[in-house]
Amino acid sequence: MGNSGLRVSALSLGTRSWGGETDEQDASELLRTFLDAGGRHVDTSASYAGGGSEVILGSLLGDVVSRTEISISTKAGMTTPDGRRAVDTSRNAMLTGLDASLARLGTDYVDLWFAEAWDGNVPLDETLAALEFAVRTGRARYVGISNFKGWQAAKAAATSSVPLVAVQAEYSFLERTAEAELIPAAEDAGMGLMAWAPLGRGVLTGKYRGGIPGGSRGASASEAAYVEPYLEEKPSRIVDAVCMAANGLGRSPQDVSLSWLLSQQGVATAIVGARTPVQLKEILDVQPAPLPPQIARALEDVSAAF
Repeated sequence: MGNSGLRVSALSLGTRSWGGETDEQDASELLRTFLDAGGRHVDTSASYAGGGSEVILGSLLGDVVSRTEISISTKAGMTTPDGRRAVDTSRNAMLTGLDASLARLGTDYVDLWFAEAWDGNVPLDETLAALEFAVRTGRARYVGISNFKGWQAAKAAATSSVPLVAVQAEYSFLERTAEAELIPAAEDAGMGLMAWAPLGRGVLTGKYRGGIPGGSRGASASEAAYVEPYLEEKPSRIVDAVCMAANGLGRSPQDVSLSWLLSQQGVATAIVGARTPVQLKEILDVQPAPLPPQIARALEDVSAAF
């Protein structure tokens, strides 16, 4: 991960839906499927299902997998009361949040701990002091930042007294904003990029091309707004291009999307999630291989305009 000694699998397991639409039984099956495919890094957050995601992951440690067999990342500093995003990365909120996360996970440390968002109401030094304290006290092996802009990431890396080894950001054919400033800043600071929503919130699989399928996130009252921005005309043209390329190459849209993403400079891992073990296995069956240069350039040209 970046310039650190932390090693993560090319695909990390995301747990955003755990504790919400994904119950403990389904989560157990997803985790087993992930482990069977060789996955070793699981990402969660105190903000996912109000901590419910961490509770479920913690319940599976020692049962499905031992703590030492996987690495875990979690985040603090963001809550979603009544569905509205609230950010507080003050020292008190961060460290209180970390201790609560450790209790829910049933572990005395996490491998990687993030400040989940930039907080314009809290001095950056105060947020970084919380990250530094977590490392010094052994609560976190490594620390990083999430959902920061390029200049924010550069400032944080230059200011922190302990290395920031990772940055999380949305990155896919449908969201390439990170390329302009964030990825160069992260590389310059020695941070690896953990790309979330690498399949465009599920849209790059092509399953929405004929409409919104039942049982999908797009059909869910709680998740529809998360997917809707990528169902509009411009992203749909990108999805069509990815699916056309996949068909021509004899590969799946997931394969094309993830192979391109993981070949991009600075990307350390792609955080993937799924509603069912079958969906997850389709993703994990991908054997990332570089796309033919002309195909990669064509897809980059199509997606650059979005």
